[in-house]
Amino acid sequence: MTGAPLRIAVLGSTGSIGRQTIDVALRHPDKVRIVALAAHRNVSLLLEQAALLDVTRLALADPACRPEADDLPSGAACACGPDAVVELASDTGVDVVVNAMVGAAGLRASEAALRSGRRLALANKESLVVGGDLLMPLAAPGQLLPVDSEHSAIFQCLWGEPAHRMSRIWLTASGGPFRGWSRAQLEAVTVAQALAHPRWTMGPKITIDSATLMNKGLEAIEAHHLFAAPYDRISIVVHPQSTVHSMVEFSDGSVKAHLGAADMRVPIQYALSHPDRWDAPCDPLDITALGSLEFQPADTGTFRCLATALEVGRVGGTLPAAMNAANEVAVAAFLDSAAGFLDIDAIVATVVAEHTTERVESFEQLEEVDARSRARAQELVAAL
Repeated sequence: MTGAPLRIAVLGSTGSIGRQTIDVALRHPDKVRIVALAAHRNVSLLLEQAALLDVTRLALADPACRPEADDLPSGAACACGPDAVVELASDTGVDVVVNAMVGAAGLRASEAALRSGRRLALANKESLVVGGDLLMPLAAPGQLLPVDSEHSAIFQCLWGEPAHRMSRIWLTASGGPFRGWSRAQLEAVTVAQALAHPRWTMGPKITIDSATLMNKGLEAIEAHHLFAAPYDRISIVVHPQSTVHSMVEFSDGSVKAHLGAADMRVPIQYALSHPDRWDAPCDPLDITALGSLEFQPADTGTFRCLATALEVGRVGGTLPAAMNAANEVAVAAFLDSAAGFLDIDAIVATVVAEHTTERVESFEQLEEVDARSRARAQELVAAL
C-alpha cells in the first residue's frame, strides 16, 4: 500500500472490536489513521482513546452522556445522540467506516456509510440481519467487507472464484461454553458461566449469543445476504478448536478452508488491508501444534435459538427484524438477572410466532417493527 494512510472512523470504539481495531491501527500508523470515534455511553474510555489517537471528531449515541467541555482533548468536539453517530459514518473526511456497534442500532450507520460511498468494514451483523434486503443493493463491488471471522473467512475463500461455482458454505461454530449440555443442565446457567467463552474474547451481548447459538443463526442470515447464498446451501458445523473459521465447497467437490488464530484482530486488519495483507497482529498459527480438528453437527434441539433463527431467515421479510429485537431484549434481561438462560429462546420464539411478516419496504418500517417487537419482549420479561 502506498500513499496517504486510510482515514478510519471507528463506531463502537469502546467495545471489544473497537478496541482491537485501535490496536491494529497503532501497529500500522503508516497505513491507517483513526480520525473519528463513536461510542454508546463510555465517556471516559472514549476520551482516553481520543487523547491517545489525537482524534477531534467524536460522537456518543446516548445523549445523556454528553462530556463536559473541559474534559475534551484540545480541539475536539463531541456530538451526542444517534444522529451524531450516523453523521460520522458519512463524514467526507473518512475513507473507511468500521461499524462495531452492538445490535440493530448499527443499521442506520451502515446505510449512511454505503450511501456516502465510504468503504464499510462491517462487524455489526445485525445491520444485515435486520436490513440486508435494503443494504446490499446499496453496496458497490468491494465496498462492504465483513469483519466477523467466519464471514471474512468465507470472503477470502471465495476471492478469485466464480461465484456461481460455490455449492455450499460451511459456517463453523465453537459450540460456546455449553457444548454437549442438555436442556435440563441449561436451566441453571448463570451469567458468569455464559460469559466464559472457551475460545474468543468478545463483548457481553455477542458472548451470550454465542452461548445460545443465536450468534450462528444471525451469521447464517448475514452470510445469506453477503454471498447471495440460499439457506439450503448454508450448513452449520460445530468446530470446538475454532481454528477453521469457515469453509466453502465448490461445484467440483473441492473445499477451501480458512485457518487462523482465534484473534479478531486478523479479520479486522484484513477488512482494512484488502486486497493487500499486512504483517500479522498476533502470533501465527502453529500448524504442528494443532492436533486433531473436530467437526460435529449443531444441536438445534437443545439450542433452540439457532433453529428459530434459521427458520426466520428462510421466511425473511420483516421477521428477522422482529427476532433480532426480541433477542436483544432477552439477552439484556439475562445479563441483568431478570431472565433465565432458557427464557431467551422462549421470549424470542413467542415474539416470532406473534409477528405478522411483511415484505421489507423501508428503514422506517424496520424501525417500527424493531420498536414494536422490543415492547412485546419487554412485556414477556416483566411477566417472568
